[in-house]
Amino acid sequence: MAKSGLVIYVLVITLLLDQTTSHTSKFKARKHSKRRVKEKNGDLKTQVEKLWREVNALKEMQALQTVCLRGAKVHKKCYLASEGSKHFHEANEDCISKGGTLVIPRNSDEINALRDYGKRSLPGVNDFWLGINDMVTEGKFVDVNGVAISFSNWDRAQPNGGKRGNCVLFSQSAQGKWSDEICRSSKRYICEFIIP
Repeated sequence: MAKSGLVIYVLVITLLLDQTTSHTSKFKARKHSKRRVKEKNGDLKTQVEKLWREVNALKEMQALQTVCLRGAKVHKKCYLASEGSKHFHEANEDCISKGGTLVIPRNSDEINALRDYGKRSLPGVNDFWLGINDMVTEGKFVDVNGVAISFSNWDRAQPNGGKRGNCVLFSQSAQGKWSDEICRSSKRYICEFIIP
């Protein structure tokens, strides 16, 4: 009887150990399963974020193509003429809201392209704003991003506005030459958009 009691005791302990082990392994399996779900969720979140970035990039490209269709594409830039007149700061803000900046010619080819585009898009307009000024330091002209300009196309006796004429105009009548002007003057303008 003692032997059979011992055997029963050993069997009960074995069964209990087996249940404890299987319960622990089920718990571990559940824990690993939760970890895999978290990893999958993390992967899905990363993929969704990547897709949103791609969708936004496509929207930007589509908007840029729309701008280029309405304006003109020149030297990896698109130009779009304003429909009304604004002072320099308002004109710059309008261009920024559309995803660009006031136009900044970087060489004589761009001056010629701007002159041609200005004649077609702004007929009868004598001059328009450029994205260039010397508001921070008198005589040190920078673009609207604060970068010093390396190309200029000043008209004779320009710039001559002193501390009052801090913003730059493109003159159609002077064949694309530049002059400085009071920034609060209301002028037409052209926005530029860089094509990636």
